[in-house]
Amino acid sequence: MSHQEPEAKIFACSQSVHLAEQIAKNYGVPLGKVTFSKFSDGEFQPSFEESIRGLRVFIVCSTFPSSDNLMELLLMIDAAKRASARHITPVIPYFGYARQDRKDKPRVPIGAKLVAKLLETAGATRIMTMDLHADQIQGFFEKPVDHLFASTIFLPYLRSLHLDNLTIASPDMGGSKRAYAYSKFLESDVVICYKQRKAANVIGTMELIGEVKGRNVVLVDDMVDTGGTLAKAADLMIEKGAISVRAICTHAILSGDAYEKLENSQLSELIVTDSIPLKRESNKIKVVSCAPLFAEVMHMVQHNNSISGKFLM
Repeated sequence: MSHQEPEAKIFACSQSVHLAEQIAKNYGVPLGKVTFSKFSDGEFQPSFEESIRGLRVFIVCSTFPSSDNLMELLLMIDAAKRASARHITPVIPYFGYARQDRKDKPRVPIGAKLVAKLLETAGATRIMTMDLHADQIQGFFEKPVDHLFASTIFLPYLRSLHLDNLTIASPDMGGSKRAYAYSKFLESDVVICYKQRKAANVIGTMELIGEVKGRNVVLVDDMVDTGGTLAKAADLMIEKGAISVRAICTHAILSGDAYEKLENSQLSELIVTDSIPLKRESNKIKVVSCAPLFAEVMHMVQHNNSISGKFLM
């Protein structure tokens, strides 16, 4: 008699429920039941409302602020471990604290390494994430990391626009590798913005390396936070003769007055994933769902199939 492997169960932290529902729907299982008890001081306790003994458990949670999201995920991993789940895979579409991946000045933490340690200590047996701010964060883990690329969902959308004279742009030197990878698939030119920051989230000067005159430009980045870099880059490119400027950013953090900056900029469109729920709608923002990609890779992981075909770049 052949033993049928039980299907995995998918659960969600409270801020990622909508995305988790879409992933579960694409995967073909109902979203698992979990409740959160809240104490009057704000402390909370998650509880799985169904048996997970001996199963693979996926816990969907983007760890954007507040830090309650991360704490929720850690508590759920610990609860799953103590409920005898066999495999515990946090699915973290947006991995918070990833910008703190090294000591860039004295006496600062390496936050991404600390988060990796917390996840493993809680009981994670595998980690699944998308477009990390720095690839080397994978090396902070002792457990397997499935690092997915949003390019697999952005490229078909870009192709559907049928843009002539396409040029891919990186908003800074650090993103040039990503820009070159996109340009290889789209057979397009590349330009790079050179910026110097006065402080975190504050740009001093910006210059352009490359030609944009008469081109349709697509800026590519892993995240958009204040929107300052994108707005400034778009305005600079239009000034230099670009026909249109779009931006592709995986994670839409959009803090502070980012929406106003984007709406008042020369950007014709900002294309993002639903790794972080939008705070509000904007006619300049187009959301491409990452749920089908995660569901497919989760299915492959559950059934021990190779996922290398999912890594376009």
